[in-house]
Amino acid sequence: MIHDAPKDPPAAPVQRLVLVTGPSGAGRSTAINVLEDLGFEAIDNLPLSLIPRLLDGPARPVPLALGLDVRNRDFSAINLIELIDRLTRAPGYAPEVLFLDCDADVLVRRYNETRRRHPLAPDEAPMAGVLAELDLLAPIRVRADVLVDTTELSPHDLKAELTRWFDLRPERRLSVSLHSFSFKRGVPRGLDMMFDCRFLTNPHWEPDLRPLDGRDSRVQAHVVADARFAEFFARTRDLVQFLLPAHVDEGKSHLAVGFGCTGGQHRSVTLVEKMAVALADAGWPVSIRHRELERRIAALQSVPEAPPTGGALLAQGQPS
Repeated sequence: MIHDAPKDPPAAPVQRLVLVTGPSGAGRSTAINVLEDLGFEAIDNLPLSLIPRLLDGPARPVPLALGLDVRNRDFSAINLIELIDRLTRAPGYAPEVLFLDCDADVLVRRYNETRRRHPLAPDEAPMAGVLAELDLLAPIRVRADVLVDTTELSPHDLKAELTRWFDLRPERRLSVSLHSFSFKRGVPRGLDMMFDCRFLTNPHWEPDLRPLDGRDSRVQAHVVADARFAEFFARTRDLVQFLLPAHVDEGKSHLAVGFGCTGGQHRSVTLVEKMAVALADAGWPVSIRHRELERRIAALQSVPEAPPTGGALLAQGQPS
């Protein structure tokens, strides 16, 4: 009689665990909400001493995200590092540290906008608390598995960045975000690919087109009329479409592609608008971000009584 060889017992499930921390005002609460939307069981402001008790028992069926705040009385860098090391050694856990960073000046500005007191310096200027907290968290920052700088990120940008890292649902197809921007204002964070379209004919030098932007059909017609546009667009489109399946095979859930010009108003916007149509027609989920146009809108909305020609004057000041 032939007996079947004994089978190895099934491997115990591994609990995915994301520890979310960072200086106050850097977006930790927003990150916790985003992870919850992505299917994590999220718990915020949990004292370090309670985490072992929370994790005691069988693995949860969903990944777990824990928000750790310096305001908890038992928080310390040493205690958190010891917890990370203990979880790393435990075979039943797959811990990751998500650290949300931000420049001190921006953190102070955010506190001034909300008129909140800093938890580490309630009776002093916010900068004192911000610097103390950054110093306290420095050892944790070094241990981060995922470090996201929110200095120039809106909540929308932060959600997109965290989705790139943590949305691992197998049924989710890779999505593409297309960004237009001005090279004068710097390259957006997080781009995977970037193309320079400053060599194309610039509508800024046409008085009738100057106050418009690349979403307008007249501006698009002017850019498309450049003899170099058709080949540039075709080659760029084909390259992106060639690479998308390769990124899917690598397990990526998001690809960010940027198009830059001088002012981020005409040529780059035109390229983004037309590329979005081409990729959507090919079946890819596409989102659009026009950074400089969004900044213009925000600037105008912040002025209660902006003159009617404010947008035109702004456009005239920077060629694109």
